[in-house]
Order: sequence, then C-alpha cells, then structure tokens
Amino acid sequence: MQNFSQTQLDRLADIVRKTRPLFENTELLSSVHQKGQADFVTDVDYQVQSFLLSELAAFRPDIQFMGEEKDNSNIDFSGLVWILDPVDGTTNLIHRFRQSSVSLALAENHTIIAGIIYNPYTDELFSALKGCGSSLNGQPVTVSSCASLSDSLVSVGTSPYIHDYADWNFRRAKEIFLRCQDIRRLGSAALDLAYVACGRTDGFYEIYLSPWDYAAGLLLIEEAGGRVTDFSGNPPDCSAPSSILATNGSVHEELRELLEQHP
Repeated sequence: MQNFSQTQLDRLADIVRKTRPLFENTELLSSVHQKGQADFVTDVDYQVQSFLLSELAAFRPDIQFMGEEKDNSNIDFSGLVWILDPVDGTTNLIHRFRQSSVSLALAENHTIIAGIIYNPYTDELFSALKGCGSSLNGQPVTVSSCASLSDSLVSVGTSPYIHDYADWNFRRAKEIFLRCQDIRRLGSAALDLAYVACGRTDGFYEIYLSPWDYAAGLLLIEEAGGRVTDFSGNPPDCSAPSSILATNGSVHEELRELLEQHP
C-alpha cells in the first residue's frame, strides 16, 4: 500500500515553500565551493538541505534521506527514501540567473510515489502524488498536445560536469534544433522536467543526471500524461544516475531515435 497521502503532500509543499527566504539571502552566496568540473555548492545549498532534513525528520522520522550534499551510502531503496536536490541550478544561483529550484521526491521500493519541484523566485510549486495527477500551485496540469517534433519546443541539457560529452551533446542539439521549432537551455533539469509536465515545453533530454535531478520530475511528467525513459527506452531506476528523455509522449520516439546512439 502507498505510504503517503494527499494531506501529507500538502504538508510537504508547505515545508518546501519555507525555503524561499534562503534563496534571497545574498550573504549565503558569498561562500562558493567548487566540488568538481563546473560543479559548485554554496551555503544556500547547505542551508536548504539542513532545513529540509530537519523538517522532514520531524514530519516523517521513518523515512530515509538521500541528498546531493550528503553521504548517501547504506540507503535501502526497498523502503521509503526522500530524494532531495536542495538547489537544482546552483550555477544559475551563483550568477543571479533566477532559474533554480528545490527538487524533492519520495521513493518506495524504487518507485517514486510523491514529488515536488519548487521555483522560489516565481513561487511556482509543482507537485504530484502517484495515481492522483500533477498540479501547479494546486491547479491540475497536463503535458502538451504537440503531435510532432517539427512543431515542438525542446529543452536540452549540456551535462556541464562531463566535458567529454560536449561534442556529442552539441551535435545532437544541432540535429534536434533543425527538426523542431526551437530549443531551450534553462540550467535546472528539475525545472526542465516540470515545464514538460505543465506543457510549456514538449520534451527535455540530458545524457547524465543523478537521481535527485530527475526523481520528482519523473513522477510529475508521468502523472501529467507524459513519458520518461533513458535514451534506450528503459524506465530509469531512481536509485542510480541515468540518461533522461522526458516528453509529452507523442514526440518521444522521434527524439529517442536521435539520441539512441549516445556515448
């Protein structure tokens, strides 16, 4: 039986919204640490994660916690697991490019059963509960009705942490650009996925994403009527990194054929 209710999802949304002031605290941006190639963390990341870890532990102490800025060893995915990216789009945050988000999902036995993506700058909160649809600030949303790639708007991910993929990424981006109406690059995979779920874009892809990048968005899109797979057409395993192709469903195979020959 699913261990999460709509009432609990609403409570979770209230908790996540409380992170908004942290994104406006410029003092927290004065400390920027580089974890790796084009991979940064700020005190906003740490403060958001610390706040949510504390709140979630009080809310549901029975649930394990997987977060981008913590040690994730010894997590048992056969049980309940929070999957959190405290700031998806940290590079955007550092540059005051106001497209960052909090991404929080709840997994049960490798299946996402609840998800929230929150843009603190626009106060847009996307949420989904398995079997109950997706919503934006409490109003139901669905994927677009776009029927062909030639009529679509596609978001692309560049996997900036892995420069070895750059040639492949930009060749594929050009191929897709020539076949669709236009492409977009937001810098927050979670928001890219949320925008597919609510019909603002028709597809999104990135060759390498961690579970905290895509877990909440996966459920949002599926509950909104769309489709999410890896580049080979298989369902992603939310306990592991994966390539991600997310669409309204109608343009999925057209895009996947262009992405299938990936590194």
